[in-house]
Formats: sequence, C-alpha cells, structure tokens
Amino acid sequence: MKTTLISIAAGPLLAVLALAQPKPSYKVIDLGTLGGSYSVGFGINNSGDVAGQAATPAQTDGFAATAFVWSRQKGIQGLGVFGPPLFPDCPTCSSDAAAIGANGAVAMGSEISTLDPNGEDFGQFNPFNPTHRVIRGAIWRNGVMTPLPNLPGGNNNNVFWMNNLGQIAGVAETGTFDPSCSTVTPFQVRLFQAVIWGPNGEIQRVLSPLVSKGDTVSNAFTINDRGQAVGNSGLCSTTGLPPFAVSSSTASHAVLWESDGSVHDLGSLGGALNGASSINNKGEVVGVAQSPADGTIHAFLWTKRTGMLDYGAFPGAVATVVGCCHTNNDRGEIVGFSVEPANPYFGRALIWQGPLPKDLNDFVEDPGAFVHLTGASSINDAGEIVCQGITSTGELHACLAVPK
Repeated sequence: MKTTLISIAAGPLLAVLALAQPKPSYKVIDLGTLGGSYSVGFGINNSGDVAGQAATPAQTDGFAATAFVWSRQKGIQGLGVFGPPLFPDCPTCSSDAAAIGANGAVAMGSEISTLDPNGEDFGQFNPFNPTHRVIRGAIWRNGVMTPLPNLPGGNNNNVFWMNNLGQIAGVAETGTFDPSCSTVTPFQVRLFQAVIWGPNGEIQRVLSPLVSKGDTVSNAFTINDRGQAVGNSGLCSTTGLPPFAVSSSTASHAVLWESDGSVHDLGSLGGALNGASSINNKGEVVGVAQSPADGTIHAFLWTKRTGMLDYGAFPGAVATVVGCCHTNNDRGEIVGFSVEPANPYFGRALIWQGPLPKDLNDFVEDPGAFVHLTGASSINDAGEIVCQGITSTGELHACLAVPK
C-alpha cells in the first residue's frame, strides 16, 4: 500500500519535471565497420569512447563480428579475437567489446577455437548457426588480452559492463549439470552465476541467485562505482543466458546485489518476467518487466524510495526495452529500444524524459548517414548515446548520438 501511494504521488511530480526539461536535439555520428557491412555499439565511457563489435570483410553472415573500440581521435579499431600464445589461432572466431573503462581498458568476450565439451553455445554469436565454441571473457589493455578465470568446473564466461574502477560484471558457468537449462538456452546443460571480476582479472565476488525463491541461476549486467550490481535471477529452465536467450525467458526476478554481496528482489509489475539491466551511481535501477495489463514487456524505474515504477510501453510495441548494460546515467536519462512487428524497421531507439518512452528519431536534428535509429544501448553522463541504425545504403551501423 505504501509503495502504491508513493507511486501515485510521484506520477504528477515526474510529469512536471519532464515538461520542465528542455527538448533534446542530437547529431548522429556513424562509427563505421571493420571493412564489412554491419556493426553494433554496446558501451560508452564518459570520454565518449565506444565499445562494440563490427564485421570484417570476411564476416558476412550478419552475426559474425570482431570486437572494436572507437574514439574521436582514432576512429574505429579492431581488437581481434583470442589466439596465440594463449589459445590456438582461430580466424573464424567472433568477439565483442562490451564496455570501455575510464582508463581505456576494455571488457570483452571472444570465442576460442576449442569446442565446448558439452556441446554448449554459451556465447550465442550466431543463434541460427551455432558454433558450439567455448567463450571467454577478457580484459584488453594496450593491446594485451588477459583472460578472466572461470568458476570451478565451468568452461565458459562472458562480460557485460566495466565501471570506472575497472570492476567487471558478467556471468560464468558452474560445474553443476541441469538439463532443464536447454529449455530456454539451446544446448546449455550447466548452471551459471553472476560474477564480479576485479581490474586485474581476479574473481572478486560470485553473486548468488535468490535462493530463498528457489532460484538456481543469475546474470549480472551492470556494476556502478559504488559496487552495486544488477541483473536477473531465476530457474535455469525459465531464465535465459544473454544475449539472445534472454528474450526466450519466461520467468525471472529483477535483482540488486549490494557491494557486500547481499541480494534483493526488486519486485514486479505483476508479471512473471522481470530483469534489471542498469544501475547508476545514485542507485537508480532500470530494466524490463512483464505487465499483466496488456501482456507486453514494459520498462521500469526502481528506487529505494519508490520501489518499481511502470515506465511504459511504446505504442504498437510487444516489448519496450531498457536493455543492457548502462542505459541510465547519473542525470536520470534513460535509453532503450522497442520491438514492433508492424514497424518496417522492426523497432526504434527510445529515450525517456519522465515515465513514458519517446522515439529518439524525433529528436535527431542532424542524422548524418542514417535514415532510422533502431536502438540505443548505452548513455554516458554527458548524455551521449550509443545507438545503431539503418544507413542510407541499407546497412546496420553502430552510431553515436551527441547532444547539440
């Protein structure tokens, strides 16, 4: 009852604050590719450097890609994949850069040439043509890759965000078998848990799922500079591994882990599927939750004071997504995307100024090479947004929307 009253009281205030905010206006910069025809951006630091993945001339299937970093000074630079001397050469492996830290270190994941001994496809670089290769997370620093250790008994791990202290949030496989995992994550037969690695690659914390709710797996998508991490927790039969199996999840809890490792259920909007995707340094959490009102996926904002607030659905969308992994900044700005089957582009990039999503395309003053922005995946404290969009030549490219 208390949460309901707070939500009712907060609604008019949020609306007034939204009206008081100036209308944003953006210039869009094409981040390019590594010689291929597509790229996707993931993370951004406060200097405006971007991490992502892009196709080389040899990567042509729409999924295979290589990790990159982009800066205004150097443009786009490929980081390669795991190979000698740590692992055998793998010219057909894929990699991605999830986040770039304040000091230029990069959290990335890469396939290696070794096939998974259990036939799993933990990295899911191509869900339609699985490679079944082992994937390992790493820290890339000044051209050197340092692999992140696995949990005991596990073969795979993956990373999603790096905070300004160099701590990395991600997920690692355990040694416990559970065949029910393949219900939502094809080929997966082992449990997985959220992990925080330190700036030198050491495992600092293993984050438990909500054992009190019977949960067995967890993912950590973002960690802020206070050491708070957010993600989801659930059964392996209902909670999918990122990136692609997350959308197949049927039930999960949105969770917050404090710096001491304690885990808290952030609640729901009344539906079974919930997930927290980002937390800023003020402790404000955003994510997605199924709404029983219309059955679609809505965005949410959670604070310790208000609990979970419904931040709406875009008209015509089956999912309104505040995605992974740093999609709300310390100024309270939020970005994401919609999934719209009737949309010729299948969706659009979104921005929140208050409790309702708006089409980011409507605020683009200078689109550059782009005809439509399809998604937004990260925002820094200057309000610069990592996006992806369709160019005038019909290619999907990573982009940076810069406030004017």
